[in-house]
Amino acid sequence: MPLVKIEIRKGKSAEHKKAILDGVHDALVKSIKIPDHDRFQRLYELNNENFESPPNKTDNVTLIEITMFKGRTMSAKKDLYKAIVDNLAKNPGIDGDDIVIILIEPPLENWGIRGGKPANEVDLGFNINV
Repeated sequence: MPLVKIEIRKGKSAEHKKAILDGVHDALVKSIKIPDHDRFQRLYELNNENFESPPNKTDNVTLIEITMFKGRTMSAKKDLYKAIVDNLAKNPGIDGDDIVIILIEPPLENWGIRGGKPANEVDLGFNINV
């Protein structure tokens, strides 16, 4: 149940935004093995005056913050980073140097899900130890 927050500069097409959302989700499904239907994503568009970045970044700079259950291996995380960058390079054509990814992994007991139960007390229906 990763929660994905993506921040981009305002002005991109609907197709560009959808490609980002689909590319990140596809990477999550393939690399950390979440179910395909498990899709919580938010895309925020910021005006230039509200989005500062280093001078070596282009207008395609994309910040991706993924909050997910703790338990994935370093190998799975590396696969995730690579899959996101590869997917977004293909469509919508974002250079890997314009992509910043951060993972936040609160312990399972810090997630309230399925009617307010701690995630460590719920059968998630998929393995997080990948």
